[in-house]
Amino acid sequence: MSIDSETQGIIDNLLSNNKVVLFMKGTPDQPQCGFSAKTIATLDLLTSTFMAVNVLEYPEIREGIKEHSNWPTIPQLYIDGELIGGNDIVQDMLKSGELATALGVDIPTTTQPEITISPDGIALIKSALDAEKTGNLQLQISATWTHQMSLDDNPENDICVDIDGLKLYMDPWTAGRADGLQMTLEKGMTGSRFIFDNPNAPPPVNQMTVQTLKTRLDSGDDIVLIDVRENSEQENTTITGARPWNSDTRTFIESLPKDTEIIIHCHLGDNSQTLADTLRQHGYTNLHNLAGGIKAWTEATDNS
Repeated sequence: MSIDSETQGIIDNLLSNNKVVLFMKGTPDQPQCGFSAKTIATLDLLTSTFMAVNVLEYPEIREGIKEHSNWPTIPQLYIDGELIGGNDIVQDMLKSGELATALGVDIPTTTQPEITISPDGIALIKSALDAEKTGNLQLQISATWTHQMSLDDNPENDICVDIDGLKLYMDPWTAGRADGLQMTLEKGMTGSRFIFDNPNAPPPVNQMTVQTLKTRLDSGDDIVLIDVRENSEQENTTITGARPWNSDTRTFIESLPKDTEIIIHCHLGDNSQTLADTLRQHGYTNLHNLAGGIKAWTEATDNS
């Protein structure tokens, strides 16, 4: 079956407009197959910037990308428009360092991080490992600072940290993000979970009151204020000095030092929180969400 011109055009646009494209089953948050999940986890380890295409939503792309690449399976990873391959190739390239090179990511110097796990957490993990009787405990900290533990049958070339007799394996990127990590077991009504306290992660997004923002603006402070609402909403009312969230603002933000103070608002504070969390994952460390959004602003400062 040959690929139709419309589908070919969509694929060409995706590959030409994005450095890294992953054609996968499901979404990064909810992958629908194990191979897609593992490829996403690997990409997350090295970079927070890539385009993921859920082929389950677009049957024409699912079949078209196979014709385009002459590669029969999904997922498929492309970098700079060139096919890298499926999950097995991605995993081999991760271990060899070729994936980092292709992504333009430096391979960290091997370090031995200091990691602390609470005694009850160590006991729980050891009990689970004894029950499984196979695999090695693997820690992965992604480029967006999510923490995940799993079992890996092949820890070759990984860094091993011994914590009170518990062997914890990790790749070099995780090791570089893990020094000082404290893992504490939290017990609740629905079971137990680990809390990861990582001093290397960017600080959480702050919540700024509209009164504080007004004081800052009245005093003439030079601040970066972003409005993520739709254009039609901004036509009704705006906060003086706010930048609309568009391609120009994205370029502007990317040019700023990562510790620049950035304040984001929307109508009620939900969408602005989402953008703030995304910027935090990209390394920005001085982020503020306007609590209550433009609604709280108008009610508190300008009822007109």
